[in-house]
Amino acid sequence: MDNIITVGLGEYAVSKDPLDILVAYGLGSCVGIGMYDQKIRLAGLLHALLPVHPLGSADENSRYVDTGIQLLIEEMIKKGADHSRLVVRMAGGANMLVAPGFTGSFNIGTRNVETAYTTLNKLKLTLAGKEVGGTQGRTVKFYVKDGRMTIRSIGNQEREV
Repeated sequence: MDNIITVGLGEYAVSKDPLDILVAYGLGSCVGIGMYDQKIRLAGLLHALLPVHPLGSADENSRYVDTGIQLLIEEMIKKGADHSRLVVRMAGGANMLVAPGFTGSFNIGTRNVETAYTTLNKLKLTLAGKEVGGTQGRTVKFYVKDGRMTIRSIGNQEREV
C-alpha cells in the first residue's frame, strides 16, 4: 500500500521509502520542484509559494523558490544524493489572477517559474520535465520508487511530466 506524504504550502519532503508518494495539492501560482537521485532512489519535493526571499539566503526558508531549492538540495545531499545525479522536474506557476487591469506584478506564477529557472541554472541543474504556466491549478505526485512525476488539473487526466 502506498504512503501519501503531503507536502504543504512552503514545505518540502525527502524520502527513500519506495512506498512513499510525495504530493503537493492544488499548486496554483506555487511551483512544485521534484528532485530524484536514481542511484540511491532518493526523492524530494518542494512546494514553494513566492519567488525570492526578501532577506536573501541569510534567512533560508522553503516558502520561497530561491531558498527552497537550495534547502531541498542540501537535505538531499545530507541523505546521500549526489548533486551530479539529480534529475529535476517542475510543475505549477499558473497565473491565477487573470483579469483586465491586472499588471504583470501580480503574475506570481510566472515570477516563480523564472526564479526556478535562474536558481537551477546557477546550481548547474537542468529540468528533465516540466509543466508550468497557464491559468489552472495542478496537483503533483512524485513517486519515490522511480522518480516519476504526475500532474492532474481539473477536467484533465493524470499525466506524466
